Amino acid sequence: MNRLGKKGDETLIEMALSADDDTVILTEFKPLKSEGEECNGPLCETVSCAGSEVPSSSEGLNSTETTLLIPEHQVIDKRHQSKDSVFFRDGVRRIDFVLSYVDDLNKEWEKKLERRREFESNLQKAGLELETEDKKESEDGKIYFVKIHAPWEVLITYAEVLNIKVPIRENDIPSMVENPLDCMLAPLRLPESVMHPEPDYFTAPFSKDKQELYLINDESTFFSPSVRNRIVNYILTRCPYGTEEGKKKFGIKRLLNNGTYSAAYPLHDCQYWKKANDPNCDNERYTLYVEWARFLRFYKEQPLDLIRKYYGEKIGIYFAWLGFYTEMLFLAAVVGLICFLYGLFTMDENMSSKEICDPSIGGEIIMCPLCDRDCEYWRLNTTCESSEYSHLFDNVATLFFAIFMGIWVTLFLEFWKRRQARLKYEWDLVDFEEEQQQLQLRPEYEAKCTQKKRNPVTQEMEPYLPVSSQAVRFCISGATVLFWVSLIIASMIAVIVYRLAVYAAFASLMENTQSLQPISGLLTPQLATSVTASCLNFVIIMILNFFYERIAIWITDMEIPKTHMEYENRLTMKMFLFQFVNYYSSCFYVAFFKGKFVGYPGDYTYMFNRWRNEECDPAGCLIELTTQLTIVMAGKQIWGNIQEAIVPWICNWWGRRKARNNPENLYSRWEQDHDLQTFGALGLFYEYLEMVIQFGFITLFVASFPLAPLLALMNNILEIRVDSWKLTTQYRRPVAAKAHSIGVWQEILNGMAILSVVTNAFIVAFTSDMIPRLVYYYAYSESEDSPMSGYINNSLSVFLISDFPERNEPKENPEGLLICRYRDYRYPPDHEKRYLHTMQFWHILAAKMAFIIIMEHVVFIVKFFVAWMIPDVPADVTAKIKREKYLTQKILHEYELEKLKERLCQGDTRATEKEFIATEGRMELSRAM
Repeated sequence: MNRLGKKGDETLIEMALSADDDTVILTEFKPLKSEGEECNGPLCETVSCAGSEVPSSSEGLNSTETTLLIPEHQVIDKRHQSKDSVFFRDGVRRIDFVLSYVDDLNKEWEKKLERRREFESNLQKAGLELETEDKKESEDGKIYFVKIHAPWEVLITYAEVLNIKVPIRENDIPSMVENPLDCMLAPLRLPESVMHPEPDYFTAPFSKDKQELYLINDESTFFSPSVRNRIVNYILTRCPYGTEEGKKKFGIKRLLNNGTYSAAYPLHDCQYWKKANDPNCDNERYTLYVEWARFLRFYKEQPLDLIRKYYGEKIGIYFAWLGFYTEMLFLAAVVGLICFLYGLFTMDENMSSKEICDPSIGGEIIMCPLCDRDCEYWRLNTTCESSEYSHLFDNVATLFFAIFMGIWVTLFLEFWKRRQARLKYEWDLVDFEEEQQQLQLRPEYEAKCTQKKRNPVTQEMEPYLPVSSQAVRFCISGATVLFWVSLIIASMIAVIVYRLAVYAAFASLMENTQSLQPISGLLTPQLATSVTASCLNFVIIMILNFFYERIAIWITDMEIPKTHMEYENRLTMKMFLFQFVNYYSSCFYVAFFKGKFVGYPGDYTYMFNRWRNEECDPAGCLIELTTQLTIVMAGKQIWGNIQEAIVPWICNWWGRRKARNNPENLYSRWEQDHDLQTFGALGLFYEYLEMVIQFGFITLFVASFPLAPLLALMNNILEIRVDSWKLTTQYRRPVAAKAHSIGVWQEILNGMAILSVVTNAFIVAFTSDMIPRLVYYYAYSESEDSPMSGYINNSLSVFLISDFPERNEPKENPEGLLICRYRDYRYPPDHEKRYLHTMQFWHILAAKMAFIIIMEHVVFIVKFFVAWMIPDVPADVTAKIKREKYLTQKILHEYELEKLKERLCQGDTRATEKEFIATEGRMELSRAM
């Protein structure tokens, strides 16, 4: 086939243009033998025109017509040759990308055909080689497959454009000193061939002019498949296919959107459950499945180098971050479990729950009704079980754990920076500039921006979006985001109204239903309302997520971001803002608003002047926050795993059901991958978003639920294997992409880490009962032997039932009660300051504010001190980076010096003695630096 990336005049089929009508005429077959390769008939589909740059087979003939040109003796019998291969029919040229399409004979058929012809013609002009599989050879007899191969000349051209680093010498820097604990960690290790599939090399950006400098042993394997598909994808996204409506159209993404092609994807190298028969296949997919993607390997380390080699650095850095996050969660989970066990073992010593459960104390205290008219008076000991369980999470260990998590977050973020720096060195990303990949103009931006202006840096004309257009688009985008955030807040208010409206119904139901009497102590009306409201809130969250994801993508596309990085950052901020409000708003309500603005029995506060605000349980609101957090967090994780694993599996099973009974040699590698799900450009975005939302649950509200890190740890152990399993078995191979960090997510995590200190300080102060108990213990206790005895009676105020306004007074008072109690610190009815706040209330409020200030300052000081103490880049990595830069520069300079010597010896007049001296001087300067 044509090596268009090398010489335009080497052809497999000579074509001539008719002088009369400019039609393409096939004159003869002319197999080309170049560099030991032989062209077989079915491969000779790339054609060119004598005296023209137009490759005419793609332009003048459709796929079916092209196959008719193949001589009979060269047709390969598909029943005698396995098609489970990643090579062209010659078994030599690797398939780097596959395009598929269906010839649907509708009104758009001719337009799509013309687009394909033009697009494939331009791909061939760019140097790519194409081979088409006719629809008759596909499983369903409907799909055409266009296989794309990038020859050596194309690869080296775009390797230089993309600044791809390649090996120049094997790394001679000694490896790290062995850890004495390595023998203990041996069961967690993977084989060395899996962990480090390639030797470590010194690398340098590729240059076509210095090919002999690089370690090129075999041109066909010098660039890995992931690099090859990245190069081909770069060409595909920028290849034009014509002009429509006066605008130049280009890019495979647009062709996929308008249905010209149905899919575009690189191939997996083999089936995941067995090795390929082809000895040239690396079987990396099989190795990843066996060693990484199976759940029974959950205790093993991840083969990050192999993941990076197969999927690219961007996916590799995600799994590195997820694995590191999971490792750090282990420490938080252990400490959280210890705090929970402390609450469990000291539950019997909790004086507050003892007094509530005591028939002579809690049984004698009559509480005021929790709703107007329909609710009755109730005895405090009916909340005995819930008050006991609240001690599991509302104890002195809560304070310790909140402070610990504030420091843990800092340690996690700082140690991740060090881990990331080590990966950047090991994966040759130290000098990787985001501009090389992410700051390139998006094809959509170039296509939609028709106006141009001169770039002040390059002095070249480039497209731009006028300021007026940007302002209009941002206004529409901002209004849309504001509308959806308002919709979330409205839905949260609706859930609050639900809480207020159904509480009376639950109270009446539980009192009048005999079958519920045995569990009435555990399932109180407050708890029933909280659980059902949490479930309802979770359903609303999922529904709003479904719609907003699509809206966020639409408004980000409408803004026409200039670069890929800008696009991802804008979408990330929109999605995170929405998810933050969506998932955390209900938790913020329970933590900081519920029970805080209730009023008192004679003067209750109402929402919309209709529904009375909720009160907290006498034991506090913390148990309700725990319930809310558990339901939303656990529900999200379960639903997420169902979406990620079960749904793709069902879709793939349904899609492959017809091909299950076919012989392997009839079910080609490109068809197998075509039947898999697509891992889109935003695939990793959703993975990061899921984990960052989880990170918020275990940091922002962890004071209310010490077991949250343990739940997150168990979920993440499963998440790593689910993500690896679905990526390896259920999805097409993603296009490889470079990334040297987790990007804007790092800043979001830093922001959440700072916010978590504030939220946990407020939870301990205002949501838990710790501060009121401490104030009572040190200032108001009347018993030296048992300082906490009498706390419950002290925390409840007295209300005279005759003072009830008609709107609030219960319909019945069968026992003729005169007073009832309510949770607050107010003077009794016989006091001159009746129903006003007591001095103890102000003491407690002052203590809460003082605690918040002290805790925040202590944790922030420790956080910033720890961050200052831990360098972002390990010392040994810094030394290795400097050493590698020095050696790489030395190798390049020596190479240039040798080239200059050769020119001098050959009498090149352009090579002067001064140039030679300057080159040697540059080498000396490099050594000195």
